[in-house]
Amino acid sequence: MIGYIEGALLKIYEDRVLLLANQIGYEIVLPGSVMNSLNEKRAGDNASFFIYYHQTERQPKPVLIGFTTEEEKNFFQRFITVEDLGPMKAVKAMTLPISEIAGAIEQKNAKELERLKGIGKRTAMKIVAALSGRMAQFMAQTQADKPKTAPHTAYPDFSGQVMDVLVNRLGHKSSDAKNMIADAYKRNPAIATPEELFDEIYNT
Repeated sequence: MIGYIEGALLKIYEDRVLLLANQIGYEIVLPGSVMNSLNEKRAGDNASFFIYYHQTERQPKPVLIGFTTEEEKNFFQRFITVEDLGPMKAVKAMTLPISEIAGAIEQKNAKELERLKGIGKRTAMKIVAALSGRMAQFMAQTQADKPKTAPHTAYPDFSGQVMDVLVNRLGHKSSDAKNMIADAYKRNPAIATPEELFDEIYNT
């Protein structure tokens, strides 16, 4: 099973790339959001991708789907658990950053999800029904560089990032969000990442 590939770009197409790794050329399908990250790349440049390997009886030809980060791949794997949203449809739909898609899901904004390529009203509603309440960790991705709320001095820096999402994206009161974070650390002082903090907050 292929999980990660690093090499030189041989060709860059509209929705995929041909990557040379160990003298083998791998054709890798990329979501629109990942293709956008290659805007400054040229043939011969190095690139690396986390790979989702797709092959079924109905799709016997193996397809490699690439992501810039492991977090994007994790989002994709959760995204395709939605009924009628298979890997090939999902990869075409991911035209926006995962933080924006996750935000629309958490806010139950089906209209926003209809902006995604190939996603109609019915599928948008299925996405919200299946995934709302499970996307908070992915919303934090765009907050890392610009936290709007300073973290409590007793906690790691990323607690400010989580605080920002709880208040500004999920609609919690500032006082409630502080208590949620404090309670999470009381239950588990060993929390080491934003994802672990979100899990501890919501999995109680």
